[in-house]
Amino acid sequence: MRGHVNGSARGGTMSANGFKPCDWPGCTCEGSFRAPRSRQHLREFWWFCLEHVRAYNASWNYYDGMTEAEVEADIRFDTVWQRPSWRLGGFATYRFESVRVGDGFAFFNDGQATDGREAKPAATAEEQALLILDLRPPVTVAVVKARYKELVKRHHPDANGGDKASEERFKEISAAYRTVMNCLTA
Repeated sequence: MRGHVNGSARGGTMSANGFKPCDWPGCTCEGSFRAPRSRQHLREFWWFCLEHVRAYNASWNYYDGMTEAEVEADIRFDTVWQRPSWRLGGFATYRFESVRVGDGFAFFNDGQATDGREAKPAATAEEQALLILDLRPPVTVAVVKARYKELVKRHHPDANGGDKASEERFKEISAAYRTVMNCLTA
């Protein structure tokens, strides 16, 4: 079913002389040109002769009966090929936080060691900074810079709609980066 109406392969009933007549009232010419029936039924067609398809198209307005807001919404929906979309950083709260991974089989356990004991916190500022950057020693300047760039792109307030939690995380990452770089370049 490709949106045909009335039964023939082309979408209408054939006349006795072998062609589909124009759907315009009173016209007996061949209906060779299709035009959509309505905005709600774009895959159902009227079949008109050239003269009447021109008249129909000249008077047909897809946006007829819609408010300005509905027209604007329809145009915006068409700019993304009628697919759902969202603002950049719109799903920031659902992002996976890699800082919570990599602590020796303690998968997502919020600070608990695998045997149920409280995980040992980082002792020095450098160790804490490496944990914030989700890095393990030994590290190089290039590795630290690459990880910093990745985290900054993910947690930058502009990419997360000005989210305060992201802003705080961004500040934490920047301070950790400075701490590790000071240690490496000293």
